[in-house]
Amino acid sequence: MKYDRILIRYGEMTTKGRNRNVFVRRLKNNVSKKLHMFPNIQIEYMRDRMYILLNGEPHEPIIEKLKTVFGIHSFSLAMKCHNELNEIKETALAAVKQLPYEGKTFKVSARRVDKRFPYGSDELNHEIGAYILRNTDGLTVDVHDPDINVRVEVRQDGTYVTCRDIFGAGGLPVGTSGKAMLMLSGGIDSPVAGYLAMKRGLEIEAVHFFSPPFTSERAKQKVIDLVKKLTTYGGKIKLHIVPFTEVQQEIYKQVPDEYSLISTRRAMLKITDALRRRQRALAIVTGESLGQVASQTLESMFVINEVTTTPILRPLVSMDKVEIIEIAKKIDTHDISILPYEDCCTIFTPKSPKTKPKKEKVLRYESAVDLDPLIEKAIANTETIVIDEDFEAEDEFEQLF
Repeated sequence: MKYDRILIRYGEMTTKGRNRNVFVRRLKNNVSKKLHMFPNIQIEYMRDRMYILLNGEPHEPIIEKLKTVFGIHSFSLAMKCHNELNEIKETALAAVKQLPYEGKTFKVSARRVDKRFPYGSDELNHEIGAYILRNTDGLTVDVHDPDINVRVEVRQDGTYVTCRDIFGAGGLPVGTSGKAMLMLSGGIDSPVAGYLAMKRGLEIEAVHFFSPPFTSERAKQKVIDLVKKLTTYGGKIKLHIVPFTEVQQEIYKQVPDEYSLISTRRAMLKITDALRRRQRALAIVTGESLGQVASQTLESMFVINEVTTTPILRPLVSMDKVEIIEIAKKIDTHDISILPYEDCCTIFTPKSPKTKPKKEKVLRYESAVDLDPLIEKAIANTETIVIDEDFEAEDEFEQLF
């Protein structure tokens, strides 16, 4: 007897009321897309849990895939049997024997959901525990802190047995909280912001500002690689690559140096907001952390935000750099982010940017610059790429390395 299914637990989704089924159906669709390479599996779902019937598919690679699906609190390999005591005992023993159990401790945690079953939870704990002890060597009981917790759940459709819980990614299923545009540079912060936004159920589309010839194709490829990493958690993601050279050059010609960074950020936000409207998204996500750099002081954020009434979501606003780096390493974007290919945010950085800009001054400086035609041109010439986990970009430089 082998594990024949995987039991998925929802976690936070169980707090939802009448619309819980919306979240559950979205999770089912996301899991189905994630496991598309396993054609024999079947997914069954109900209000309080979900099952993946393996039907001969290997469970190890499926487990690794499920660890990256938002909306899953935990999951376990499971066996199902009929609601018959001897069969339940045999199934529980078989589940334990598939684990490295020698020298370990265990307990049985039975739950009788089907009240028609003649044995109560305590009786089941005793019967199953005694049977496992009699038929194994080197296994002892510890009801307080066991190495192996044999969970037995008697339901109307059958009894389910699991022995090991595996933690999932948590959060809410991607797509249940609407869609937002992620302002994605090539740095460490913004990919982490995208990851955290998806964890709260947001579908994201990425916007990157590209300034050739000051930024290279390598910098562009770096951003594509970052988006590809994020698709591990969010499925397909659209990347909008905005040609930003003319806008950026005009700002740095016409706006005083100390205010040029603020005007640049305002132009970026205007363009992102226009793309948001075109893509019917509801918010903008940034990788800003309060006080980290000159454009991320509260005064700077206030002046930059003035160009839009769209909600700006900042998942990293209270984090320090060490915390952000830890998450970047966890989601495998850190090593890509630190590659030495500059983006447009760094190449024109002024020597002494204003940390407490005045809105009145920014408006006065920008009134002398006609940026609207250049912004419209950048929006019209934006390149859009759809990226998924299998995306392969053509690399014209690959022969050089």
